[in-house]
Amino acid sequence: MTSYVQAATLWWDGRLRTGVALRLDPATGTATPVTEVPAAESIRTLPGTLLPGLVDAHVHAGLVDLATVRAGGIAGVWDLGGVPSFLAGLTQPGLPRLRYAGPFLIAPGGYPSDRAWATPGSWREIDSAAQATEAVDEAAAMGATLIKVTAHTGGPQLRLFTMTAVVDAAHDRGLPVAVHAEGPGTVAAAYEAGADLLAHTPWTEPLDRGLLRACAERMRWISTLDIHGWGTPTPELVTAVGNLRRFLEYGGSVRYGTDLGNGPLIPGVNPREIRALQSAGLTPNDILAAMTGPDVTWIPAGLDLDPARFADVLATARVLDDTVRPRH
Repeated sequence: MTSYVQAATLWWDGRLRTGVALRLDPATGTATPVTEVPAAESIRTLPGTLLPGLVDAHVHAGLVDLATVRAGGIAGVWDLGGVPSFLAGLTQPGLPRLRYAGPFLIAPGGYPSDRAWATPGSWREIDSAAQATEAVDEAAAMGATLIKVTAHTGGPQLRLFTMTAVVDAAHDRGLPVAVHAEGPGTVAAAYEAGADLLAHTPWTEPLDRGLLRACAERMRWISTLDIHGWGTPTPELVTAVGNLRRFLEYGGSVRYGTDLGNGPLIPGVNPREIRALQSAGLTPNDILAAMTGPDVTWIPAGLDLDPARFADVLATARVLDDTVRPRH
């Protein structure tokens, strides 16, 4: 990959610009907009639009083909629950940039240890503050850059002090904590424990406005709206979109994520997820801010910020790499 690349337009920092190139650092995945390229440097010129890399913040890499996900326009993924030794082997060319949480931290016998899709080693049972700290330390030692906890009313749940101990240990290491919160009282427990993220927009019941306001002040939610029906309207989708809309009205922040591996989801940029985010009140610029990160994305025909066309156009995105050839 050359040091500089320029397309007809560049979406950066919330606006679409012309006459701006990107200086690339392939080693770190960073790109810096520049208005002038040194005469001695080569530059690739492309049609369409460049923008920061698109990231799916909720994926289960052991259940999907990451090469296909990257081919579908996703430059980076967050694995929120998997076998650390397996995940560590997925940091290689041709795959999305990977950030992972390591195993689900769960109560003994809790979710997802009772699910057939959960690979042995993808969860760890804890039942004390000491075990919580040990589990966080081990996950960090195995490369985790965030921690995943479950709060699921369908089975045994962590006691609040144990979940709080997980959060405290993670924060001591500078790691954020994401909680799978499913069922009455679980979002409140995640908030009270000090968690930073919800792995899903809550969908089992409408949340109290006071709790929504409190969450909006401190937490970020990962969207995962399309898991509720995979394109077919469902009551769960209506509830999730309603919760997200009110969360956003209180100033909350959302991160695009799909829960890839959970049913027939699109292995790449998911226009259904994007349209669901729009139905919750996000603009195209809001959605791009919620799903961009390191690396660079290319849209060959150009970015279209018209709300009616945005989702389908963004689904044509490709990760910029050496296979992208300049226009002659």
